[in-house]
Amino acid sequence: MDVTIYHNPRCSKSRQALALIREQGIEPEIVEYLKTPPDAAELARLLDMLCMQPEELMRRGESEYSEHFKGRELSREQAIERMVRYPKVIERPVVVCGDRAVLGRPPENVLSLFQARF
Repeated sequence: MDVTIYHNPRCSKSRQALALIREQGIEPEIVEYLKTPPDAAELARLLDMLCMQPEELMRRGESEYSEHFKGRELSREQAIERMVRYPKVIERPVVVCGDRAVLGRPPENVLSLFQARF
């Protein structure tokens, strides 16, 4: 089973989600998205898999959100491009398994990816 986690090792929720994946006997591909942000096409694909709009996947408490997003009317494409440029605003973790994805908040959300498979 191919599983990818868009991960921030400094985030406790992201670490908890990674631990839950590993408890399932799965070693996921780990993408440290602050070091290697997804490109616009990948982020758009993730949003589609999550059935979310860009605003729903943003961390509103980050200073980058206030500086580059808050109060601005951005198209989907503009929001995605800015999210790629300022990856700290991307909520984490996002876990992908096949053609499905979940936001690991709470971390237990990741288990739904595996329960549906068996």
